[in-house]
Amino acid sequence: LTIMGDASMGPNISPPDSTAQQDSFFSMTDVFLISLITGLLTYWLFFRKKKEEVPDLPKMQTVAAPVRDSSFIEKMKKTGRNIVVFYGSQTGTAEEFANRLSKDAHRYGLRGMAADPEEYDLSDLSRLSEIDKSLAVFCMATYGEGDPTDNAQDFYDWLQEADADLSGLRFAVFGLGNKTYEHFNAMGKYVDKRLEELGAQRIFELGLGDDDGNLEEDFITWREQFWPAVCEHFGVEATGEESSIRQYELVVHTDVNMNKVYTGEMGRLKSYENQKPPFDAKNPFLAQVTENRKLNEGGERHLMHLELDISNSKIRYESGDHVAVYPANDSSLVNQIGEILGTNLDTIMSLNNLDEESNKKHPFPCPTSYRTALTYYLDITNPPRTNVLYELAQYATDPSEQERLRKMASSAPEGKALYLSWVVEARRNILAILQDMPSLCPPIDHLCELLPRLQARYYSIASSSKVHPNSIHICAVTVEYETKTGRVNKGVATNWLKGKVPTENGSSSLVPMYVRKSQFRLPFKPSTPVIMIGPGTGVAPFMGFIQERAWLKQQGKEVGETVLYYGCRREREDYLYREELARFHRDGVLSQLHVAFSRDQAEKVYVQHLLKKNKENIWKLVHEGNAHIYVCGDARNMARDVQNTFYEIVAEFGNMSQPQATDYVKKLMTKGRYSLDVWS
Repeated sequence: LTIMGDASMGPNISPPDSTAQQDSFFSMTDVFLISLITGLLTYWLFFRKKKEEVPDLPKMQTVAAPVRDSSFIEKMKKTGRNIVVFYGSQTGTAEEFANRLSKDAHRYGLRGMAADPEEYDLSDLSRLSEIDKSLAVFCMATYGEGDPTDNAQDFYDWLQEADADLSGLRFAVFGLGNKTYEHFNAMGKYVDKRLEELGAQRIFELGLGDDDGNLEEDFITWREQFWPAVCEHFGVEATGEESSIRQYELVVHTDVNMNKVYTGEMGRLKSYENQKPPFDAKNPFLAQVTENRKLNEGGERHLMHLELDISNSKIRYESGDHVAVYPANDSSLVNQIGEILGTNLDTIMSLNNLDEESNKKHPFPCPTSYRTALTYYLDITNPPRTNVLYELAQYATDPSEQERLRKMASSAPEGKALYLSWVVEARRNILAILQDMPSLCPPIDHLCELLPRLQARYYSIASSSKVHPNSIHICAVTVEYETKTGRVNKGVATNWLKGKVPTENGSSSLVPMYVRKSQFRLPFKPSTPVIMIGPGTGVAPFMGFIQERAWLKQQGKEVGETVLYYGCRREREDYLYREELARFHRDGVLSQLHVAFSRDQAEKVYVQHLLKKNKENIWKLVHEGNAHIYVCGDARNMARDVQNTFYEIVAEFGNMSQPQATDYVKKLMTKGRYSLDVWS
C-alpha cells in the first residue's frame, strides 16, 4: 500500500525559528558543496574507466517478479499434464471453474491442472506446443470497471506489452462478468482477442458468463460444447468415466499439538496472535470496532455506521478505497450442519492434496477443526453449484433423491430448469438441501472438500484519511430476506458486523481486514468541481470525499463546488448522515445538497429525476467547470439510469445527437472524469 504523503511528511519539516541559524552556515556550506561537485566532475571526466562499449541493458529485462515455483511447462512435463487451466479470480468462482475443467480432462484420457497466473511466468505459453495434445484454457473474471482481478494483473500487463510468437499455442477462454456493469466481461474478451493477435489458435469460441443471470448455467452450457470441440481437435473421445475422484484425503489428528492448529487465520499460523505488517488479503489486520451505531430512524431495515481502529497497523488508505473484511458464518448454521451429519465438529483434521505436485496442498488452512472450517473458511450460505450436487448424489440412500441431485447437475434442459427453480431461485443453501433431502448424508470431509471458500466482503470506505488517519468507517445495510421455502436467509458479513460491539477487549469487537486500492479518486486539483451521486449506502465514499474537501478548505486551499445527489426511501426513516450532511452544507463545504425521497409522495422520485431538474447547472459544471462525476451504489438500475440521464443532458445542452452525446460521456470516463463504484 502506498504511504500517504501528508501523514509521513510531518517530522521532516523544520520549525521556523531554526532558519536564522541556518543562514549563517550558508557561505561555508556553499563553498564546500561547490568544491565537492567540481572535484567529482573532474574525477568523472578524466579518471573513470570507459565502459560504454558494454551496455548493461539486457540484464534489466528480468523484472523482479514474485518468487515463482518454476515454469508451468516443466511442471506439466514432469507430471504428464497436457491441459493447463489458468484462472483470474477475485472471489474464487473462476478458480472453482478452472478446477472443474482440469478435473474433467481425465474423462477424455487427458490430464489437466489448474494454475494461478500469479505463480508462473506466462511468457512460457510460447513453449506449450512442446507438449503433445496441449491446450491452455483461461477462466477470466472481470473486476471493478473492466479491470483484471488482482492475481491476473501481471498476466494482463505482460499481454499488453508482449510481442511473443504464440503460433503453436491452442487456447480457449471463458469469461466471468456481470451484464449490469458498463464493461461486461472486458477481461475475458481482451485475453481472447489478444492471444489470437499474438498468433495463438482458438479451438473453441469465447464463453461469456453473466452473474446477473445464471453464471452456473452459462458455464455448464459452454463446457458441454467445449469438450466435444477438444475431442474433435485432438481426435480423442470420452472414456465414459464419470467417476467422482477425490482431490484430497482426510487425515484425522488424534493427539496434536494445539499450537499447530489453525483457528481461523488466513495465512500464517498464529498470525492473529502476533500481528506483523504489511497487512493484505493473506495477512489481515485485526481491527477493533470503536463505534457501531444504527443510522436509520425507522423502517424494517438495519443501516449501520461502523468505525474500525487501525492505529499501529501502518495501514494507509485514501478516500475512495475499499476495505475488505473476513466475516464468520452464523454458529447456529454450523451446528445444524454438524447435527445433520452426526459429526463431532471439534475433530482436528487435515485435507491433504492427493496430487503431491500441486501448489495447493490443502483446500483451506490445515490442520484445523470442522467447526473452524465451516465457520471461517467455507461458504455455507450461497446456493451450491451443480458440481457439488453431482458429487454429493452418491451419498443419498433414497434412489429418487439421488436421481434428482444427478438431474440438477446434468446439462439436460429439464435438469437445468430444476436446478434454477429448486436451488437458485429458492436460495437453498447446503443446510437447506440437507434438510430437504433426508436420505442425503455425505461424509463431512467430502462436503468440506467440495464447498467453495468463504470470501472477504468489500465496502467503500466512508471516511477520509486526512481527517481520520487511524480509523476506517463503514456504512452498510444488513441483508435479510425470506426465501420461497419460508426460510429466513441472512447476509453473512452484514449480520456478523451488526453483532460487533465496541468493548475494551475480546474477539466480539475484532474484525479481520485489509485495504484494497481503487481508482475512485478525488480530482488532483482541489479547485475542480465534483458532482457526487450516491443514493442509499452509495453515500459511503462521498462522506470521505466531503470530509477531505472540508479539510482542504481548512488548509486554505481553493476548493471547487462540491455537489451531492443523495436518495433514500423516506426522509424520517432512512436519511443517512442527515446531521453531518446538513452541517457540511451549512458550513459551505457542500455547495449543493439534493435529496430524493423515493416513497414520501405518490410518484417515485430518484436521484436521476433531481439531476434532470438541475440539468442546466449540471451541464455548466461539466462543460465549463470541467467537473468530475462520481456514481456509487446499485449497478443494476441506478447507475444505468443516471448514465442515461447524463446522455440526455449532454445531447440537449451540447446540441449533440444521441451517439455524439454517448461518445462525450464515454470520453469523460476514459479521461477519469466519470467514475463508478457500483455493485449489483
